[in-house]
Amino acid sequence: MKLLYDIGLKAYKAAIALASPFNQKAKLMQQGRERQFDKLQETLQQNSAPLVWFHCASLGEFEQGRPIIEAFKQAFPTYKVLLTFFSPSGYEVRKNYQGADYITYLPLDSASNARQFLAIAKPELAVFVKYEFWHYYLQELQQRNIPVLSVSAIFRQEQVFFKPYGDFYRNILRRFTHIYTQNKRSLELLQSINISNTSIAGDTRFDRVLQTAASVKTIPVVEAFAAGQPVFMIGSSWPADIEVLLPLMQHYGTSIKFIIAPHEVNEASINAVMKTVGAAAVRFSQANAASIAKYSVLVIDNIGMLSSLYSYGTYAYIGGAFGKGLHNTLEAAVFGLPLFFGPTYDKFQEAKDLVELGCAFPVKNSEELLRVFAEVHETPGLALSIKTKEKIYVQEQAGATEKIMADIKRLLN
Repeated sequence: MKLLYDIGLKAYKAAIALASPFNQKAKLMQQGRERQFDKLQETLQQNSAPLVWFHCASLGEFEQGRPIIEAFKQAFPTYKVLLTFFSPSGYEVRKNYQGADYITYLPLDSASNARQFLAIAKPELAVFVKYEFWHYYLQELQQRNIPVLSVSAIFRQEQVFFKPYGDFYRNILRRFTHIYTQNKRSLELLQSINISNTSIAGDTRFDRVLQTAASVKTIPVVEAFAAGQPVFMIGSSWPADIEVLLPLMQHYGTSIKFIIAPHEVNEASINAVMKTVGAAAVRFSQANAASIAKYSVLVIDNIGMLSSLYSYGTYAYIGGAFGKGLHNTLEAAVFGLPLFFGPTYDKFQEAKDLVELGCAFPVKNSEELLRVFAEVHETPGLALSIKTKEKIYVQEQAGATEKIMADIKRLLN
């Protein structure tokens, strides 16, 4: 199995190199790792302070790790924080994040890369967020007696760790000093393969969305656009989501305002949305507060506003669940919005919880969305009931950061 792991890594590296002239994401991954060790050495050579390393695959994992990073900086102000990303969709968005002292791509997993990276960084502690299970890095951390934590981890029965042939991957998990799971089912799965260095902490995203809700930004253009009407927020949408939503937007276009925040914010995706929606839509960057109220659709063409935009919502649709999987529902749930999304949400515990609570409504097509939305929209008192239940749910699930930080303090002190 280790041979297959090594072959897979080499194939992935080769695929990035081959795709980089034609694919922007591959190009950024390739460029971001050029002369990487030289640049890291130059950056860290003047650092004499103790350092802790946080690693996130991408932007979603960063949002889960962020509450811990910020709590760590507050508790250990003399420490430096090194933050690494695997993907450009995390690094390119957060490369100027003020909560970390050093930010870079993670070199691809290999024995030599792991040795060189850790020889330069010399972390006193490593924290990997959610799905990050790199064999050589974890092996090298263990050999150097550097504690390493996995936080907000979540496991499913179908993963390779729980297969009869999964010994190699089970041994990767055993290299963690401790694994903090999001839920009881993940803990039970780990215990079923005799991994005992684990406990339930919960999902740090609950802490993050509560932080965000307490510091939302006022957006005058959005206030002018809403003009006192109900607002239907469409967050992290893909073309398949817009196709399902279009009949609803056409039906309620005169009584409800719609805000669309595409998952991919580039000219191609923004232009595709504008073309689909038509003359009723205006781009945020081209909006004029004095005349924006005449439009029924506002298309967000920048990054970083989504969590604040939900505060203006009356309802929310979360994208992704007509494709590979649902995006973050908690950013909207913290504001108590009735939620709608597609059918692919089973991997997300918070989405399943919200459906069970009657706060979220999965739909299979446009017709079902129209019917279910009408029921929610027209039932007196239902929206208020949902708001109350969601706010209680988010508050009850918070606290993972505090649990993890208590152990980090013990490890470092």
